[in-house]
Amino acid sequence: MLTTGKLAYYVTLFIVAASLIEAAWLTFKQHRAGESKFDWYEVWLSLADLAGRKMLAFLPISLAAPIFHFAWEHRLFTLSIDNFTLAFFVFIGQEFCYYWYHRASHRMRFFWATHAVHHSPNQLTLSSAYRLGWTGKIAGPAFFFAPLVWLGVRPEIVLAVLSFNLLYQFWLHNTWIPKLGWFEYVFNTPSAHRVHHASNLDYLDANYGGVLIVFDRLFGTYVTERADEPCRYGLVTPTRSRNPLVVEFEHWLSLARDIAAAPTVGAAVRHVILPPGWTAHGQGETTEDLRRRSLAAVRAEVRERRVH
Repeated sequence: MLTTGKLAYYVTLFIVAASLIEAAWLTFKQHRAGESKFDWYEVWLSLADLAGRKMLAFLPISLAAPIFHFAWEHRLFTLSIDNFTLAFFVFIGQEFCYYWYHRASHRMRFFWATHAVHHSPNQLTLSSAYRLGWTGKIAGPAFFFAPLVWLGVRPEIVLAVLSFNLLYQFWLHNTWIPKLGWFEYVFNTPSAHRVHHASNLDYLDANYGGVLIVFDRLFGTYVTERADEPCRYGLVTPTRSRNPLVVEFEHWLSLARDIAAAPTVGAAVRHVILPPGWTAHGQGETTEDLRRRSLAAVRAEVRERRVH
């Protein structure tokens, strides 16, 4: 009988094997075309991240168990997922929770400190999918999914649906699958996810969906991939280090430094809960700050052209 542990083991083997096959194919393809050399260090960093998370799984440090236990003890109902309609609504509910968790992971620096690891690869490949950060278990993402447990969905069901969500996203991390027509309107696709991983100013903070893209369209965060704006992958300030410890903890350390240097307690709290790039002096690097300065530069250029 195939146990949950064995299934997880085989799934892990499959995604690692698939990512290595893709890496070998891209290496051959780029060498043949005379393009820039494939960066295998990005793959090794993702493998180091995966290995670290597998080892940390043995430590009882996750916040999910106590959070879900509390929500289950105070649940409003007890739902039995025994029909398609209820299963469908649980799936939609989980997608809704995932959307807001993912959006918060980009818009709140505390959550970004972990999630930035996933966006640190400077090339987008299948191996990027399993670079998720070592601190996820203690960063509290379970808070975003606890409402499902509070409504009566068993914690193991919530975790199983979330695992399916993350497994679906594996194939999204590539640059070689084109746009998929009508599929783009409902589901998350490689094209939509390329935008999500891009550091281009026009693409920042977009396409947060897991399996679906409908909540991005509903809440105004959907951005389509454009042929005239090729995606540039990695962080706005790229991570160049090949040291796994630097990749894993650099954003936590920078957050700690900013908190320690904050002029007031209020500023320290804002460093934690406001978007990455926020500064107390108002000259930050948030998405809004960058777009405001870009717009001001464009307007200044237009005025200068009119003068001349």
